[in-house]
Amino acid sequence: MRHLLIFALLLTVLVGPAEADERQASVKADAWAEYKSKFLDSSGRILDDANGNISHSEGQGYGLLLSFLANEPADFEQIWSFTRRELLLRDDGLAAWKWSPDDDPHVTDINNATDGDILIAYSLTLAAERWSRNDYSQAAVSIAEAILDKTVVKHGGRTLLLPGVAGFAAADRADGPVINPSYWVFEALPVLDRLVPSPTWQALETDGKAMIQAMKFGPEDMPADWVSAKTSLKPASGFPREFGFNALRIPLYLMRAEQADREFLLRLQRGMSGPHGELLTRDLETGAVRATLTDPGYRFVNHILACVLEGTKVPENAKAFRPTQYYPSTLHLLGLTFVEEKHPECL
Repeated sequence: MRHLLIFALLLTVLVGPAEADERQASVKADAWAEYKSKFLDSSGRILDDANGNISHSEGQGYGLLLSFLANEPADFEQIWSFTRRELLLRDDGLAAWKWSPDDDPHVTDINNATDGDILIAYSLTLAAERWSRNDYSQAAVSIAEAILDKTVVKHGGRTLLLPGVAGFAAADRADGPVINPSYWVFEALPVLDRLVPSPTWQALETDGKAMIQAMKFGPEDMPADWVSAKTSLKPASGFPREFGFNALRIPLYLMRAEQADREFLLRLQRGMSGPHGELLTRDLETGAVRATLTDPGYRFVNHILACVLEGTKVPENAKAFRPTQYYPSTLHLLGLTFVEEKHPECL
């Protein structure tokens, strides 16, 4: 992109606001073009290249959101067509979470992944409003209603989001219900409340944020990827006790939704930041570092933390987007979009 993001910040000075908006959209489109050239195939599926090129509802949801942010309706429709045709196979309105190119049938696990459903419904709602697509709105309503009906439960005075319909409820596990705090896509909840009004969305937001901030596991007081909410919050049995690849999305989601508590972000920053800006995952028993993540997409989560907390500018070499692997590249592009729109002073 050769520093197009820097150029975009000068547009409101050099040209009128309308022209600046148009060119800024072009910057997003350029980043999206690089992303889709590597991860979007001709059928409309987003490829998880670190996991045998499978596709999943999370990836389809991210693809929908990123193509919407780039204002690319044709790409959005392509991704939605695959999602509707290949994943919306369940009888409850939710998407099957896993699609494998090497298996027949391709759907190898019919269970849903609730964060994928949220991302899909959220993106459809935004697209329906921008592009006047009633069919998108109707599809989003069906998914949002199913999320409320099938994946949201009350337990112990809390409103919980089950990661999937099967396998996580109190009836399914001795330590159930089990939650995944990174499945709370906070920016989506008020949009879905606008689509399908219910006090449950606000309860999910309030209780989700409170629970995540209360998760202080291990020497570094970090949240876990998988958490038992049966009584007091604690790392769930049968899962690695770690702040891992799931949980590292938590600060990004909170910051994108402007729901971030400064003290909580500082705690996360201390626990997840390496000495040279790399991102760390941790064992929650000992506090030991499990992985040191140097990919630019992972590093960008720490760049955003530094921006929001300290006003630190994003390093020059992080401003240009070039795809690496699906997951860190997705985080990178979501982060760039957030900083560009909400904290341009950090670019």
